Amino acid sequence: MVSMAQNRSLPEVLRAIVSGIAQCQNVVLARIWLVEPGDICEACRFRPECPDQARCLHLAASAGNPGGDNQNYARLDGAFRRFPLGVRKIGRVGQSGEPLLLPDVRGDEVWIAEPQWMKREGVKTFAAQPLVFRGEVLGVLAIFDRKVLGQEDFNWLRVFADHAAVSIANARAFEEIEFLKARLEEENTYLRAEVTSALGVGDIIGSSPGLKKVTQQIQLVAPTDAAVLVMGESGTGKELVARAIHENSPRRDRALIKVNCGAVPETLFESEFFGHVKGSFTGAMKDKPGKFELADGGTILLDEIGEVPLAMQSKLLRVLQEKEIERVGDTRTRRVNVRIIAATNRDLKKEAEAGRFRQDLFYRLSVFPIEMPPLRERREDIAPLAAHFVQQTARRMNRPAPRVTQATMNQLAAHDWAGNVRELQNAIERAVILSQGGPLRFEFGPAPGESAKPASPAATISKLLTRDELKRQERESITTALQQTGGKIFGPDGAAELLGMKPTTLASRLKALKIQRTH
Repeated sequence: MVSMAQNRSLPEVLRAIVSGIAQCQNVVLARIWLVEPGDICEACRFRPECPDQARCLHLAASAGNPGGDNQNYARLDGAFRRFPLGVRKIGRVGQSGEPLLLPDVRGDEVWIAEPQWMKREGVKTFAAQPLVFRGEVLGVLAIFDRKVLGQEDFNWLRVFADHAAVSIANARAFEEIEFLKARLEEENTYLRAEVTSALGVGDIIGSSPGLKKVTQQIQLVAPTDAAVLVMGESGTGKELVARAIHENSPRRDRALIKVNCGAVPETLFESEFFGHVKGSFTGAMKDKPGKFELADGGTILLDEIGEVPLAMQSKLLRVLQEKEIERVGDTRTRRVNVRIIAATNRDLKKEAEAGRFRQDLFYRLSVFPIEMPPLRERREDIAPLAAHFVQQTARRMNRPAPRVTQATMNQLAAHDWAGNVRELQNAIERAVILSQGGPLRFEFGPAPGESAKPASPAATISKLLTRDELKRQERESITTALQQTGGKIFGPDGAAELLGMKPTTLASRLKALKIQRTH
């Protein structure tokens, strides 16, 4: 009893119970089955007799003393690893909670599943006690003995079963405490990382038609539990869409957990998604909940879903269908209530057609697809995004926000933004650092993968302008600037600032070119 009380891990408690009983003289086999959700119903020996696949008895611990046939009585994967509740002797004890003592066994009774084994081992008694804690049947403790047991022995087994049930309940309580502790640690770590690496956009910013369509789709799907597939180029803000869906859903009070599938090593996908138990592989020093357990009751964002290996996709599909997971190295099935949002910059439909992504998983994930348009297709959103990033960056750096001139805004609007919103944010942050109190300035180099090419002599000659042509071009530029600013020369958003020259220089050029200021 002391060894049971000293062990907190449930597997250790169960092994201690059956090992202690197996040390008793004449005991052939001692086993414990625990009530768990049904899992291997199609392969179960008793499937034709099973009335309900929701729950059954799982063999959780086994120990014994074989009579010379070299059997491994510690195995948990034999023919009797599952018993349906109410089926056969073990199942009836598990369902009714009533103990069962069968002494003077001959070995040829009709209820015996393997009479040859009973005779070979010389079994004379079969006894089973329910493991009951606070009125709930946790499982069944059964022994096969070479001695004819009497009522006194059976009463002793009852006392042992009662202590065993308390130990099992305590072990589960300790396990739950450790899980909650690990979950809290993981959530705290995750939230700290979220604060550190936040994109900085509290809301989706912009008013372009493409973005309005996205916000309308978010409003439609957020109140439901439908799976959402967010598609779009890198840097378009797919995570913001997922966050908006979560924050406008009934799950807003629980966690939104993000998994970057592209950053998970292939060998660790299962552990990252579903967790693992202590000792399940090298380096598993303690039980660890997976991301699906952390997201229980909330939402999980599977970013870069196209990077998930094919072998892992089938297990992911099972979670979507069954709402159940198993930690690596664990036999216990855990139910999870998680809303799934997936994000990708790939064309998953083409990936599925090419056999690189499971079609059934694609259809399960894309119940409600949302396409996030690239920044170059919504240039009217660049100005408000840039203004937001300037204010946010300046606040974070504890410095005054630099001025953003109209010329700068025009420059930003004309840029291609291959990296989309993320590239814009990085460019703004870099410009704020370099501004040193002056207006923002941007120098966009060649696009990634391209190199600047020196102009050929022919090209240089073709760009030469005469003095009259230069004057005409200068006059047109200044006239256009004056029209856009309503004749304003000085101050923010004035023509001088728009043209990138000093106001006094612009005034002298107006006089030299005989240009009249008009309002």
